[in-house]
Amino acid sequence: MTKKWMGIDFGMRRIGVAVSDTMGVLARRYETIRWNGKDWEWALNRLADIIREESISGIVIGLPRRTDGIIGDSENLTRVFSCQLAEKTGIQPDLRDERYTTVLASRIMTETGIKKDRKRDIVDQIAAEIILQDYLDSNRG
Repeated sequence: MTKKWMGIDFGMRRIGVAVSDTMGVLARRYETIRWNGKDWEWALNRLADIIREESISGIVIGLPRRTDGIIGDSENLTRVFSCQLAEKTGIQPDLRDERYTTVLASRIMTETGIKKDRKRDIVDQIAAEIILQDYLDSNRG
């Protein structure tokens, strides 16, 4: 049985989205959702649209954990967003530690020669792709 996955790098200005292939093996960047950080319903509806369009059956959301172990505002907001997305779509997201994914995404962009003016457009997509690929790799067996 195949399962197509969505990876999400949640942020209060941009939400990076990646999707897997139909075999659930490879992640690819998909879209950056730009939003005002206030209209949660709009952002949730856009994600629900992608889930329908791409026939997604599993979701992974990066959880921004602090290195000192203290639960911060970003982690709390991500957990709230995750619950609201589950209510909207009926799919319970898996939460994955996403520490350093944006740093890694920036490094990848620099090493592959992506121009500075394009970096903001895709850094969140690449971070979502890293989160999703890590999840897919760790659950293959």
